Amino acid sequence: MTDRKSSSGAATGVICDAQDLEPEREKCVTGDSKRKWVIPSLQELEEVLHSAPRSCRHGDEVWPNLVLGDMFMSHDKFGLYQLGITHVLNASHGKLCCKGSDDFYGTTVKYYGVPANDLPTFDLSPYFYPAAEFIHQALTSGGRVFVHCAVGVSRSAALVLAYLMIHHHLSLLSSIHCVQQKRWIFPNRGFLRQLIGLDQKLQDDALNDGIRASS
Repeated sequence: MTDRKSSSGAATGVICDAQDLEPEREKCVTGDSKRKWVIPSLQELEEVLHSAPRSCRHGDEVWPNLVLGDMFMSHDKFGLYQLGITHVLNASHGKLCCKGSDDFYGTTVKYYGVPANDLPTFDLSPYFYPAAEFIHQALTSGGRVFVHCAVGVSRSAALVLAYLMIHHHLSLLSSIHCVQQKRWIFPNRGFLRQLIGLDQKLQDDALNDGIRASS
């Protein structure tokens, strides 16, 4: 675990160690030539989310150089500068009271907007891969990313979970536990169902890749 700088108590940085999460992945089903992690039900995920302490700041570093936060922090351009933010992903692009745009941040910050509604009926899944790629490109180029929506617990949290699943090969449950180490999150039921679908797809893809590699 590593401590990183903070601005006015806005973002702190106990970094999640993926190795600490492996016990969560040990619950699995095994067969002669297949191995597949059990994917939690929606109810089980909600119980895990409910069980976490409800504490979060305007921004919390939930992964190295990845800060998850709210609209208040997204409007604080000087605070973001102090934190070294180079990229902003706004999961509530174009929504009420949200100022985020390329014009708002200027040329010093790369911006990506996702016009999501925090409703169970909204399909966030088409944005999972583009948002994950934006975060991945930012971090691999030495950048520091701020991901936010209005409150920083549902839309933006779902996109951060998708990033951890896609680019760090964590299960959905492991990704949730990782983020919960630093921030309380609670994606709505629709987003959780979509993340369960992503978890299933990623595990199926890994299984198929393993079968092709062994054939």
